[in-house]
Amino acid sequence: MLSLGAAICAIAIASAPQAAAGEQVRHPPRISYPTSLLFAKNPGAYRAFLAQIASGSATTPRFTTTAGGSWSAVTRAPAPLGNPLLLTDGTVMVANPDTAEWYRLTPDSTGNYAHGSWAQVASLPVINGVQYAPLYHASAVLPDGRVIIMGGEYNGPKAVWTNLGAIYDPLKDSWTPVSAPIASAWTSIGDAQSIVLADGTFMLASCCAINPPADILLDPKTLTWKNTGAPRYGNGYQDEQGYELLPNGDVLTVDIWTGFNFTTGAGTSAKNAERYNPGKGIWSSAGITPVSLVDPIACGNFEIGPAALRGDGSVVAFGGNTGCVSGASNDPTAIYNWKTNSWSAGPYVPAVCGSDGATACDLADAPAAVEPNGAILFAASAGYGGNPTHFFEFTPGNQITQVSDTKYFAAESGAYYYNFLVLPNGQIFSTDFSSRAEVYTPATGPNPAWAPVIDAAPAAIEPGKTYQVIGKQLNGVTQGAYYGDDVQGATNFPIVRLSNVATGQVFYARSFGFSTMSVAPHALGSANFTIASGAPTGAATLEVIANGIPSKPVLVKIK
Repeated sequence: MLSLGAAICAIAIASAPQAAAGEQVRHPPRISYPTSLLFAKNPGAYRAFLAQIASGSATTPRFTTTAGGSWSAVTRAPAPLGNPLLLTDGTVMVANPDTAEWYRLTPDSTGNYAHGSWAQVASLPVINGVQYAPLYHASAVLPDGRVIIMGGEYNGPKAVWTNLGAIYDPLKDSWTPVSAPIASAWTSIGDAQSIVLADGTFMLASCCAINPPADILLDPKTLTWKNTGAPRYGNGYQDEQGYELLPNGDVLTVDIWTGFNFTTGAGTSAKNAERYNPGKGIWSSAGITPVSLVDPIACGNFEIGPAALRGDGSVVAFGGNTGCVSGASNDPTAIYNWKTNSWSAGPYVPAVCGSDGATACDLADAPAAVEPNGAILFAASAGYGGNPTHFFEFTPGNQITQVSDTKYFAAESGAYYYNFLVLPNGQIFSTDFSSRAEVYTPATGPNPAWAPVIDAAPAAIEPGKTYQVIGKQLNGVTQGAYYGDDVQGATNFPIVRLSNVATGQVFYARSFGFSTMSVAPHALGSANFTIASGAPTGAATLEVIANGIPSKPVLVKIK
C-alpha cells in the first residue's frame, strides 16, 4: 500500500552527484513519489533502475545531418548548469543543480549569447536551518521581473520532496524565503508543476496531495496563498504532470493517474486530459487522447513527455512510453484543439535510439521548445534516461525530422538531463548538467504573424528612467520552452531590445509590470521598461521580443 497522504520525510535514497568524464555531473533521475516509496523499501530495485539509465560512457558517435538547424557551444560556465530562466533584462539565469549556486549569462555587445560572459549571482538562503539547494522544482518569472522557485524533489544529497521556496529580486541580487501554504497538502511540494496565469497570478500544484488534491495561487505582492480547484481525475493526484497555458487563458494538463489503484499498484494507463478555468477556479474534461501518452503502469515510471502550445493554437503532447512492455509501440504524440476540446493522433517518435540506433525513442522526462518558425525542437532517448540522446523537430506539418545532436555529451546522456530555453535572438539555449551549454540556431527565421506589434512607444528616452510600451501580442503566442513538472522555463513576456544605429551595439532594457501574460493572438498589452544607466546615447532602434520573435523596430533617441 502506498501511504500517499502522509507527510514526506527524508527518503533514504542517496542522490549525491557523481562526476563523469569531462565536465558533466551525473544527477539522479526524476522519479514519481509512489516509485520512490517502493525504492525506499527495496534498495536493490533502485540500483537496478539506475543500471538501466545512462551509464556515462559514449557508446555511439554524434549524429549529424544537414536537416534542421545547427548547434554552437556557449562560453564555458563556472559550474554545471540546469534549469535555465530568461530574466526580463535579456540575461539568462541558470542553477548549479543540487546546490545553492546560481549564475547569470550576459550576451556580448552584438547580442550573441554563445560569446556571452558568466557571473555568479546570490546563492539561495538557509531556511529554518536548512540550506535550500533544490534539484527538480517549480520555477517561473513573474510579471514584476522577479523569479520564484518552489519545492524540490531533491534538496542536496537526498530525495525529500521539500516544501521550501524562495523568490529572487534581480535589482537587489537577493533571495527571500517564501513560506509554503499552511495545510497538510503542502508538507511537500517536490517536483511540482507551476504556471503563470494570463492575469499574472502564479499557480502551483502539490506534487503528492490526494483526497483532497491541492492547487494554490500566490499573490506576488504580499506572498500570500489562496486555494483554488485541483484536477478531479485519478483522485486528483497529479505528480509528474505538466501545465500548459491556452490562448483563452485556460490551463491544460494531461492526466497520468486515472485508472491507477493506489492500494494495489495495478491499473490501466490514463487517456484523459483536463483544463482549468481561472475565472471559475475549477477543472473540467479536456477530452480523451487517441492513445495513452503515459508510460505503461507496468513500467513503474509514471512519466509522460512535454506538451507544447504552437503558434497556430494547437498543443502537441508527447508521450513517455519507455517500451518496457513486450510488443509496445513507439512513443506516441497527440494534438489538442482547444477550441473543439478534442484530440487527434500525431506521428510516433522514430525508433533511432539506443546503442543499436534502432530502439524506440521516448520523451519520459524530456524537453521541448517552440522555435520562432513554429517547429518544436525536442530531445528523446531510449527507455528511461538511456543514452544516447538524439534531437528532433516536430514540423508545422506534423512530421518528425531528426536533427543533429549537440556537440557535447549527447552520447553519454539521457534525455532527462536536458533543459531548453528560448532566447531573444531566436536560438534555443540548452543545458545538460555540464558547464558547456549550447545554443541551437533554427534553419529558418521567425513567422512574422507571431511577432509583437508596437502601437505606442516613446520617441526619446534617457538612461536610468522608466517608460512604457503598448501593443499587441507582446507576450507572443506560446510559452516557449516546455518540460512539465521538474522545471518550467516560460518566456511569454515582452523583452525590450535596443540597437545603437551608429555602432550597432545591442543592449537590453529591463522590462516589468506586464499588464497581461496572455498567449492569445493579438492580445492587447503593455509593459514598463527601464534603460540602464550608462546605456549608449544617440539614435537607436527599439524592438519588443516575445519567444525569440522581434517586432518591427521603431526609431528612438537616447539622450
